[in-house]
Amino acid sequence: MAMKLDRVVPFGRSLDEYVHMFELAPGDLKNRILGVGDGPASFNAELTAGQGNVTSVDPLYEYSADAIKARFYQVLDNIIDQVKASPGDWIWRYHASPAHLREARIAALETFAGDFIKGKIAGRYVCGALPLLPFKDGQFDLALCSHFLFLYSDHFDAAFHYTAIREMLRVAGEVRIFPLLTLMGKKSPHLTAVAGRLAGEGFTVAVRKTRYQLQRGGNEMLVIHH
Repeated sequence: MAMKLDRVVPFGRSLDEYVHMFELAPGDLKNRILGVGDGPASFNAELTAGQGNVTSVDPLYEYSADAIKARFYQVLDNIIDQVKASPGDWIWRYHASPAHLREARIAALETFAGDFIKGKIAGRYVCGALPLLPFKDGQFDLALCSHFLFLYSDHFDAAFHYTAIREMLRVAGEVRIFPLLTLMGKKSPHLTAVAGRLAGEGFTVAVRKTRYQLQRGGNEMLVIHH
């Protein structure tokens, strides 16, 4: 079933945000990277410009850049207004203020939009979704999932999270997921069970602190590797 664009909040993040969210070292950026659920992030465009090897996968990519932009600007101010209305839920360190956050999201969106057609032709933007990715076993060194798994724990159960992570581990040697909070700012109720099951299967599983924090308490990522 096709994604319905009017139900999507298409926010994306920059390369620098990915570096901070996922604690990406210079060596990590030389790997074959898969961004899962990247949306309109500028991560792919910026890293590609720096000679990186990155592929982004998202069901959003069935739409045109113009359609994605239109939806982004349709929801932007409402989302920022919600942020302003809950000041205790946010840490204004990386982003100095709601206004700065708004500017950053616009910058990421516009960079993405300018790269989308070229990147889609080159195979860097692939339409697809968890829990079944259209890639070969071991095609990537590192898979990153930003603001999807665990964040939407009310929409996707523990079984979905486990299957999705196993699928990312099929196509990549290491998986990093950020953040580990739900939309309500609580630790995901699925985290312990999913991490325990993966560890029981022999994967190395760890929760690591990150330098990036926007949601209060949202400064941890899950790292899993073979």
